[in-house]
Amino acid sequence: MTTNQQPIYLDHAATTPMHPEVLEAMLPYFMSSYGNPSSVHRFGREAKAGLTAARDSLAARLGCSPAELVFTSGGTESDNLALLGAALAAAPERRRVVTTAVEHHAVLHAAAELERLGFEVVYAPVDETGRVDLDALSAAIDEKTALVSVMYANNEVGTLQPIETIGALARERGAVFHVDAVQALGTQSIDLSRLPVDLMSFSAHKINGPKGVGLLYANRRVKLHARAFGGSQERSRRAGTENVAGAVGFAKAAELALADLPRRRDELAALRDAMLATFERLLPDGGFVVNGHPSESLPHVLNVSFPGASSESLLMNLDLEGIAAASGSACSSGSLQPSHVLRAMGVPDERLRSAVRFSFGMGNCLNSVTFAAEKVATLAKRLTYK
Repeated sequence: MTTNQQPIYLDHAATTPMHPEVLEAMLPYFMSSYGNPSSVHRFGREAKAGLTAARDSLAARLGCSPAELVFTSGGTESDNLALLGAALAAAPERRRVVTTAVEHHAVLHAAAELERLGFEVVYAPVDETGRVDLDALSAAIDEKTALVSVMYANNEVGTLQPIETIGALARERGAVFHVDAVQALGTQSIDLSRLPVDLMSFSAHKINGPKGVGLLYANRRVKLHARAFGGSQERSRRAGTENVAGAVGFAKAAELALADLPRRRDELAALRDAMLATFERLLPDGGFVVNGHPSESLPHVLNVSFPGASSESLLMNLDLEGIAAASGSACSSGSLQPSHVLRAMGVPDERLRSAVRFSFGMGNCLNSVTFAAEKVATLAKRLTYK
């Protein structure tokens, strides 16, 4: 790393730094209001009050009833509870599950478990931009479909899915509709009072909140089999002592992230545009290719292939320069396996093996992103034309 240069973190889609105000809001629930929220004494009541206030705050921002929110340990548990809980509740009358080929592994591996349990799972294809084939999806949803699960926004390429259209299709056929919104929260306007969605998953650490806490919105009409057994916490949908400090931190992070969405989106899009402008200035024609939808995409996620280079070489060299990026989702970026998302999109092998995901957020500025993009361009040329 260049002397005196601060590290540049461009992997916000994997996780985000905690906002100082979030930590400040959480501290009392570690130090003084540390009781078990299920206890009836004063310490328990203080913790319960913090948990209730956090649930109320999140429900108000998401447009749902507080009773429809289940605190979990994160996005993965929220996805698992949604898929396994809703599918098992619908069996044996309905034993089909419909999802897409580009979902997060928290959904795909849960779907594989349902297949092991005897469910039929249909994986709808996507086009070259990562958008689901609506005709294929519609054809897959029949009267035996228990659940349809389609992510709001892809964590690797940023492509947004038409969830309102999909939700309408699911409701026409009587299927429960689940949306993984882990990557969408904080940049997309989410109003559950109007969206045709039955289940929606969220995670705090994607919006400058703490790791280890998530949410599942479960419409009061949806039957959901619990996946953890013990106490009656979370209205018997998720047993275990609640992570009160985490819930309080999640509520504060959501408050900050959703305070001014248009401004937040514009700032993030400006960083993305600055990186692309630098690539256009420094790389030759064909020196880079953007993966994902050209317009229907998250403002803070940019997936780029550098044909002729390799993702691993680029990432290792960037790390030596003090720049953090990724080759895919955080759950698979430590692996040398090519991205299942890009493969499902039909991305050619040369682009598949040279793709890097840059994602922006708190702590990034135009100068740092431009500096990083210049380093990326230099490395891409060196690794391609050596």
